[in-house]
Amino acid sequence: MKVLNFTIIKLLVFFIIGIIICHYSNMSPTQSIVVSCVLTCALLIILIASKNKFNQSIWFGCVAYVTAISIGVLTTNLHNQIHFKNHYSKIILNENDQVLVAFKIKEILKPGKYHNKYVAQIIKINKQEAQGKVLLNIVKDSTKNNIDVDNIYITKTDLKTINTPLNPSEFNYKDYLMIQYIYHQIYLSKQELFEASTKTTTIYGWANQLRNHINKKLQKFKFNPDVTAIVNALILGQRQDISAAVYSDYNNAGAIHILAVSGLHVGIILLILNYLLKPLEYLTNGRFVKPFLLICFLWCFAIITGLSASVTRAVTMFSILTIALHLKRPTNTYNTIALSAFVLLLFKPLFLFDVGFQLSYVAVLGILIIDPILYKLWQTKYGVLDKLWHTLTITISAQLGILPISLFYFHQFPGLFFITNLVIIPFLGFILGFGILIIILASLNLLPAFVAQLFETIINVMNAFISWISQQTVFIIKDIPFNIWFLIASYLFITSAFRICLRRSGTNIMLVLVSIVSFQIAIIFTKLEQPNYQFIVFHKNRQTLLANIKNNTLFVASDLDSIKISENKTIKNFATDHFIKNISVDPLKKIHLLKKTKLLLVDSLGIYNVKSFKPDYILLRQSPKINLNRLIDSINPKVIIADGSNYKSYLDYWETVCKKRKLPFHQTGKMGAYIINY
Repeated sequence: MKVLNFTIIKLLVFFIIGIIICHYSNMSPTQSIVVSCVLTCALLIILIASKNKFNQSIWFGCVAYVTAISIGVLTTNLHNQIHFKNHYSKIILNENDQVLVAFKIKEILKPGKYHNKYVAQIIKINKQEAQGKVLLNIVKDSTKNNIDVDNIYITKTDLKTINTPLNPSEFNYKDYLMIQYIYHQIYLSKQELFEASTKTTTIYGWANQLRNHINKKLQKFKFNPDVTAIVNALILGQRQDISAAVYSDYNNAGAIHILAVSGLHVGIILLILNYLLKPLEYLTNGRFVKPFLLICFLWCFAIITGLSASVTRAVTMFSILTIALHLKRPTNTYNTIALSAFVLLLFKPLFLFDVGFQLSYVAVLGILIIDPILYKLWQTKYGVLDKLWHTLTITISAQLGILPISLFYFHQFPGLFFITNLVIIPFLGFILGFGILIIILASLNLLPAFVAQLFETIINVMNAFISWISQQTVFIIKDIPFNIWFLIASYLFITSAFRICLRRSGTNIMLVLVSIVSFQIAIIFTKLEQPNYQFIVFHKNRQTLLANIKNNTLFVASDLDSIKISENKTIKNFATDHFIKNISVDPLKKIHLLKKTKLLLVDSLGIYNVKSFKPDYILLRQSPKINLNRLIDSINPKVIIADGSNYKSYLDYWETVCKKRKLPFHQTGKMGAYIINY
């Protein structure tokens, strides 16, 4: 069956193109509304003119697809609150101004090292009605954290912009927050927050109260913190409390999907609910009551877990499937998936750029496309072996589906993923069902202690197994270079390989050859984009970190020792991102000769008296006690660079001097790494 022959899938593709165009362009809401209205009218005119025979009209199809693009643009614009007249950014004239802010807590995030983090919805700015989301950072202290969803607070503060990463190839937290329509952040202590007496509880607040109630009931049984964190992740969809060690174990073992509530969890819960509600089928209106209750229970579960991209996708898809099955209507799985994606993106268009959303849909498509082919490779009469074989083929299919996109984002491949899934997946239904039972009994104060201990033992055994798998580091391949070109080429190859497995034809062979050529093109583009003869002053707090790229080798100089340099994330990420194979450690030098360009390093000794040459760049490190005006007069450099090893007071003074002298001053702590191409 040709997947792209389905109308909903074609419309979804063009709708997604519209979302991408809007995200990377500056089309205003007014323009998108006008264009969408004109195209919709044109579509109706063509439909009427062709006397409803739109299947025979090529013009109707073309205009329909362009209209789908315009609706994608319009949907993205309409969901972005920054375009609204009362968005807080339209009210605040100067970002450094102190303003009176009233906001409501919307979501509790994973805490950072020094701050507890929340998503807050702005209500008022200087007593003027406003809206928009901000990132709220509350300084950690020893007092109890009583900030909950739906709490309303008032404070006087300034809204700070979210900084871009200071070094190349680092995670861009600003872009990540932008796809959630968050553009500013607030830093406060608890003492600066004043809670408002008025409070309206939303469905998110109710879900948070329920989660808190469940956790309070579970505290009576004194579970190991890692067990409580796993329960919260598996059943309640909250991963904030998972320790870094446990998260790393699951990630390295290829089992991180178990901790993210998704289609696997929703499918298991649907099977459990379907079994429990089976007696309703014997009622007069059971045919309608049962699917209604199933869908209600599924969406209640989605709300309790926080409506993440993966769980919302799964619940939407299973809701459509449930309705179709119980109404005994013929369904196509690809149509169901496309319809669920279309519905989700209509309400949350920037879900498209969410990694969880992408992985979720690609995994499902991988299972649907690849699993039937793998499963047919071996047949057995024994039921247990057949179940294990099917579990393995599903695992491999999902992994093949998500492999390119996982390598693109995470640059890591867990080699023992199939062992992890073969052992865990068959028991996951039991663990989920047992966990739900534990939560219900604990909430009703009916949970026996020995049952709680049994459940804790099961979770501890699962964690221990995952930990053992993750310790087999020889099977974990890390720092795999993989860019957008290889991502496209990989999916072309997977698609062509699937097609040729289904049918060996000249067209499909040609497609395989095209995919092979695409890999060669990816290699060429990667080579062209590789940096060469480039000198980089990275930002690192209290340290100096320099790199010189020559002939696919990264020569690193730093006051860190060689072991710390080789393990430094900034260096490893940069080398991986730019396909640099070799990393060599060099000593810090006073003078760097970069062909015709010269750089002089001035450290805490403050020595810069060089008469033999005139440096183009001066790098100040370790807070040298120098007279900067005298240095500028004697050397006359083009640019002065100051890295993260200098005191802030020195940096402020040097910046002031350079402004007066109209000399470029680059502070890595503010402006990021400095790159010299020579």
